[in-house]
Amino acid sequence: MKVVAMLVFFLCCSVLFSPALYHSEALNVEGQYLMEIKSGIKDRFSNLRTWKSSDETPCRWRGITCSNASDGGVGSVSSIELKSMNLSGIISPTIGRLIHLTRLDISFNGFSGDIPSEIGNCSKLQFLHLKNNSMAGKIPPELGKLSSLKTLNLCNNRLSGSFPAEIGDLKSLVELIVYTNDIDGQIPSSIGRLKNLVAIRAGGNRLSGGIPVEIQGCQRLEILGLAQNKLVGDLPREIGNLKNLKVLVLMDNLFSGLIPKEVGSCRNLQTLALYKNKLVGEIPVEIGKLERLQKLYLYRNRLNGTIPKEIGNLKEVNEIDFSENFLTGVIPSELGKAKGLKLLYLFENQLSGVIPMEIFTGLKNLSKLDFSINKLVGDIPSEIQYLTGLTQLQLFHNKFTGGIPQRLGVYSPLWVVDFSDNKLTGKIPNHLCRHSKLVYLNLFSNKLTGNIPDGIINCNPLIHLWVGGNWLSGKFPSDICKLPNLITFGIEQNKFTGEISSNIGSCKSLQSLKLHENIFSSELPKEIGNLSNLVMFNISHNNLTGRIPPEIVSCRRLQRIDLRGNSFSGVLPKNLGNLTQLELLIISDNKISGSIPAVLGSLRHLTELQMGGNRFTGGISPELGKLSSLQISLNLSHNQLTGEIPQEIGKLALLEYLLLNNNQLTGKIPATLENLSSLLGFNVSYNNLTGPIPRSPRFQNMTSNSFVGNTDLCGIPLIPCTRTTTGDRSSQTSLPRIKKFTNPLGRTISIVAAAVSIVSLVIIVIIIHLLRKPNPAVVVVEDDAHVLSSSTVSPKQQQCHYHHGSRGGSFTFRDIVEATDNFSQICLIGTGAFGTVYKAVLKSGDTIAVKKFFSSENNIDSFKAEILTLGKIRHRNIVKLHGFCYHQGSNLLIYEYMSRGSLGEILHGNSDSSSSSVVRDWEVRFKVAVGAGQGLSYLHHDCKPQIIHRDVKSNNILLDDRFDAHVGDFGLAKVIDDMSSTYSKSMSAIAGSYGYIAPEYAYTMKVTEKSDIYSYGVVLLELVTGRKSVQQLEGSECDGDGDLVSWVRDCVRNNELSYEILDSRVNLDNKNTANHMMMVFEIALLCTSRSPFERPTMRDVVSMLVESKKKS
Repeated sequence: MKVVAMLVFFLCCSVLFSPALYHSEALNVEGQYLMEIKSGIKDRFSNLRTWKSSDETPCRWRGITCSNASDGGVGSVSSIELKSMNLSGIISPTIGRLIHLTRLDISFNGFSGDIPSEIGNCSKLQFLHLKNNSMAGKIPPELGKLSSLKTLNLCNNRLSGSFPAEIGDLKSLVELIVYTNDIDGQIPSSIGRLKNLVAIRAGGNRLSGGIPVEIQGCQRLEILGLAQNKLVGDLPREIGNLKNLKVLVLMDNLFSGLIPKEVGSCRNLQTLALYKNKLVGEIPVEIGKLERLQKLYLYRNRLNGTIPKEIGNLKEVNEIDFSENFLTGVIPSELGKAKGLKLLYLFENQLSGVIPMEIFTGLKNLSKLDFSINKLVGDIPSEIQYLTGLTQLQLFHNKFTGGIPQRLGVYSPLWVVDFSDNKLTGKIPNHLCRHSKLVYLNLFSNKLTGNIPDGIINCNPLIHLWVGGNWLSGKFPSDICKLPNLITFGIEQNKFTGEISSNIGSCKSLQSLKLHENIFSSELPKEIGNLSNLVMFNISHNNLTGRIPPEIVSCRRLQRIDLRGNSFSGVLPKNLGNLTQLELLIISDNKISGSIPAVLGSLRHLTELQMGGNRFTGGISPELGKLSSLQISLNLSHNQLTGEIPQEIGKLALLEYLLLNNNQLTGKIPATLENLSSLLGFNVSYNNLTGPIPRSPRFQNMTSNSFVGNTDLCGIPLIPCTRTTTGDRSSQTSLPRIKKFTNPLGRTISIVAAAVSIVSLVIIVIIIHLLRKPNPAVVVVEDDAHVLSSSTVSPKQQQCHYHHGSRGGSFTFRDIVEATDNFSQICLIGTGAFGTVYKAVLKSGDTIAVKKFFSSENNIDSFKAEILTLGKIRHRNIVKLHGFCYHQGSNLLIYEYMSRGSLGEILHGNSDSSSSSVVRDWEVRFKVAVGAGQGLSYLHHDCKPQIIHRDVKSNNILLDDRFDAHVGDFGLAKVIDDMSSTYSKSMSAIAGSYGYIAPEYAYTMKVTEKSDIYSYGVVLLELVTGRKSVQQLEGSECDGDGDLVSWVRDCVRNNELSYEILDSRVNLDNKNTANHMMMVFEIALLCTSRSPFERPTMRDVVSMLVESKKKS
């Protein structure tokens, strides 16, 4: 009994003096609520260490403010400020018990989970800031009970679902900020009840439908930002009733129809951004009434008609961009009345006439002007040379004549000048670099005469100098190599004469040197070997003599060498194998002798080897069979080669053209050549070959011209083989042996004749094909040939053919219509700049993706671009084009179907559970990164000519069932050969998507492979941080310019590298994972370097990624 009593006594004591009980009694009720909230928070850096249950009140805790106490009592918690404390975890529903709360700010942390509906109980709440976290789920309807709420800021989270209609009950709301989430559905009409609303910022979501006309009820509205959504339909005329509106940003949606003239009633409007939509019709003259307008962006729509002269009434406007539309007519002289204008972009329209001189006499503040890619004519007005603020001047791809004003640059601090592809005459002005700011000068393809003036040759900041394709003359400008920053120097296709100065060796930064098609003579100086950064060297079609200097092998970064059409003699440098990065080697039509070095077989990146028309002797080295990347051509024709064709040549699986004709080769054609599955052209004519031609269809379908001149060859397409013909030379009926062309002129005639024949045949096929108008589609993509070929279809059948693995098949256009339910929204799986993509299940059971292009001239070009690009390439990480068809204005591409959609949708959108591993599993994300990188590396390094994608982004990286990445959407892709050629002109239009465009594009208007690498770097940042490419962050420690790269740079600058920048959805408790993510993050920073020359190649990027995995 005593024992029981003692146990009871001790139990009572333990309860009485329990620390928990003591603390609970010491801390007031609201403090206990806060402790419960703290229990759901992860506080790595102990920022909440002052929150102690031993205190009587939380009023002195960090981040807590209490209202003034009444009657000597304890005040109530009125404010919680936990901004930027590196906190994570969830917000406890207990928050709803703090009924006196007026302010809650937990922004710039890592909170996840749903927004608790209990917040709706905080009836006095005026400011709710949850921005820049990882909050998910829907916006709770209970927030509609917060009748005192003035600011609701939920931006930069992962919120989904639609806007609750109860949002319209927030009668005190002034700011509604929810941009960069994943909110979908329509904008509720109840929003019109928010009479006090001043700002709506909901960009970067997935809002659909139209803008409700009830928006006119928000009479105090000053900012309406709905950019980067999926809003459709016409812009409501009721916008004109918003008299206080200052900012209207609706860019990057799917709006169609006309720009309503009622927008001219918004007299306080300062920014009007409607670009990247599908708006049509004319620019309304009423816009000229917006006298306070400062920024007017209407580019990348489908606007037509003329530029209204009323635009000149915009006295305060400083930026106008009407580019990439279908505007016609002349540039109105009234634009010169917009005195404050600093930026004027009208490029890529159909404008004609002359540039009115009033543009330059009136716009004294003009800094950036771009009228490129139009139909403008006449002289460049001389008044342009007196603009004291002009920095960027681009007039390329027009029809300008006359001379360039000779005092241009005297008063203008120019840093970009591009007059290429016009008909300009006269001399290059001497003062373009007077202010020592010029970095980019492109005068390619004009009729300029004279020499390069001293003012250009001594322009130290110059990075790019292209003056090729003119009538310039004189000696090689030897002082050009004193320019420390010169990267690209092109004087090709001119009339320069004399020696190439040995000073060329001082151009230490030079990466691209184009001197071809001039009249340079003497020997190539050995100092060329000092150009350690040289990547591209073209000196073809000059009069150079002597040996190829052995020192050239010191240029270890060389990728393309073209020396053809000179008089080089002697033997090849024996250490050519040291040029391990070499992709193209062309030395045709010279006088080079000796044997073909076996060391060439070590050039594993080589895709084209042209050595024809020389004096090579000896045999063909079997080492050439190791050139596994050789794709475009192996040309050893018109030499003096002897011996047999090595069997190892049959290992060149990618080779398309093998030219061995006009030599002295003997023996049989090796049977291993039947393994050349990619072969398109083959010529062994005029040798001493014997025996049967290989029996594979690939050889037997060739013309006899590929084999003639070998008296002992037999078999199709020559005479049949018999016992006597294969063994007795005298019994074979021989064709007369045509005399070999032993001089360059003869070879040139034969090559030109062949080329003309081929081109003529292609044109005839195309004409016949186009005449078959009733046929809806008739092109098949053949896997084995890697080319597009026409199919014969009966007019009664009207079929679209496609090739799918081993099950090639056909279907009609009507089958596609039925499989997509007449291209209904139900089957819609994506929308891009040029068309919409639908899922289609055919009667055969095949599932395909069908891209239907919008009807416009630009989109026809995009349609062709995708066919010409995807039709010629095959890679496991490139989306596969099965076929295409066109029928009565409908242009369709048929792709393999990617069941898991795009990386962007999965990473930033509402992905289903089957795709959630991309969100949570870093290994899957890394797999996607490497796969996409390998696809781009193939385009940049293994396709010849090179292919630049120009629109790399997470939404264009598609995933299959196994999460293998496939790069898709080649509507903007360009096939690039010589970057100074007309190809670069077609690349000058805006390319890419906001947030992914490389910074140098702003001043060069040119896209290179380094632009793709920058865009890919942004994708890597998305994978590592989990954030979208566009970050509209304001007032944060990581302020940026609206894009992810700027945000990351500011974060790194302010906080250095820390795990806080990584996506919290990935398990960062695993240190190996976190460390690997940081390594990939650093690779992404390299890819997004401001300077394109500091970015690695795509091949190097893939290597770094693979190596990072080994280190982790």
